[in-house]
Amino acid sequence: MLELRDVHVDIASVQVLRGFGMHLAKGQMAALVGRNGAGKTSTLRSIMGHLKLRQGQLLFQGQDLAHMPAHARAALGIGYMPEDRGLVPELTVEENILLPLWVSPTLSLNQRLAWVYEVLPELKDMSTRRALLLSGGQQKLVALARALAVGTRLLLLDEPFEGVAPALSMRLSEVIGQLKSTDLSVLIAQSDVNHANDLLDAQVVIERGANAA
Repeated sequence: MLELRDVHVDIASVQVLRGFGMHLAKGQMAALVGRNGAGKTSTLRSIMGHLKLRQGQLLFQGQDLAHMPAHARAALGIGYMPEDRGLVPELTVEENILLPLWVSPTLSLNQRLAWVYEVLPELKDMSTRRALLLSGGQQKLVALARALAVGTRLLLLDEPFEGVAPALSMRLSEVIGQLKSTDLSVLIAQSDVNHANDLLDAQVVIERGANAA
């Protein structure tokens, strides 16, 4: 499903990924584990096209994403939940969920939205509320819902359990656990695997932008 080969990425002349590589099989749930600053977020941002590769390949179902514009990647069935949630504050919950679907011509908005509300029914009651009025935990759920809406093949979750209350952490684990035994591949970037250890099929450790020895 996903393969990174010898990926090198710079940010403002600072090398953040140094020959990093990994692969993720169809239906596999894996963790990308590393300390803060190890390169986890840079890896996910590179896959999504937010960072440009200096060298290497990003293969998604055999297609090199490095030569594809960032906006085209959501249409491939890749859902992304950034660590900072990345919601548009003035838009409603439902509008934030629908954002990536508006650039995904192969997906039915009504069908995907109905499925998201089935997985996260608590969001339906707040669908008309603006994102800026939500708590941090509620915003995490909306960011996950947005990723689920468009992520029909691959889901990238950046620190989904970071900075949330224990009850919400359990809720997030429950939702992510429902994705097991499906064809959806999931990559979870996090500092440790305590919250999702029971869900994982594999883990990849990154240190200073490279694979750990």
